[in-house]
Amino acid sequence: MVCLGNICRSPLAEGLLRSKINSGKVTVDSAGLDHWHIGEAPCRTSREIAKKHGLNIDGLRARHFSINDFDKFDKIYIMDNFNWQLIQQKARNKQDLSKVDFILNEIFPGENLDVPDTYQKDLHAAELLYQMLEQATDAIAKKYQDE
Repeated sequence: MVCLGNICRSPLAEGLLRSKINSGKVTVDSAGLDHWHIGEAPCRTSREIAKKHGLNIDGLRARHFSINDFDKFDKIYIMDNFNWQLIQQKARNKQDLSKVDFILNEIFPGENLDVPDTYQKDLHAAELLYQMLEQATDAIAKKYQDE
């Protein structure tokens, strides 16, 4: 799960997917394409909305996306078109890019829709974010349920 800062959208998506998938067989992680928040916990609203839905993401910490992530992961979900542009610059080849997709393409195939950035937004925005990511991670978990 990749967004810009790795403190709002991507850690929430990571926490949601981890709660739905066999972590012994599938590795779920998140990262940011910028370095601003490395080592920080998810933002307050993402933590609060997660808790409201019985999910604890307090222990997650922001990290910077690494070129090695292209080798480590089979699938890399990005949150928006801006991150798509940034990740294209990091990709070494077409194989790297073939692993990248918009997370909302799981529920709206081929539409390349943005997950809104909720950084410094209110709990209502975080709830809408949660609902989007809930649907997308349900679809992803269903794909990997037999892994």
